[in-house]
Amino acid sequence: MHKYEVMFIIQADLDEASTQGVIEKVTGWITESGGTVEKVDNWGKRQLAYRIRKQREGVYVLLHVNMPPAFSAELERNLRFLEPVLRFLIIAVD
Repeated sequence: MHKYEVMFIIQADLDEASTQGVIEKVTGWITESGGTVEKVDNWGKRQLAYRIRKQREGVYVLLHVNMPPAFSAELERNLRFLEPVLRFLIIAVD
């Protein structure tokens, strides 16, 4: 298991329940792979530096996780196809 920081931006026009559903879906993928989520840090709605898919704002979420290194590619693929996620970044902390 390696430590990772997973940062993603969710569309700001979603309601609170939908935003929480996206966060739970991502954390669920990590726990199903045998990883653990140490901390979920919801930064809230912030203005983007530039427009992404005609959006000016997004909800920033930072996850501190432990997961197998092989799962990072699968997580990246899943995040890419998750419609409400505008951008994401997975960084190994170790």
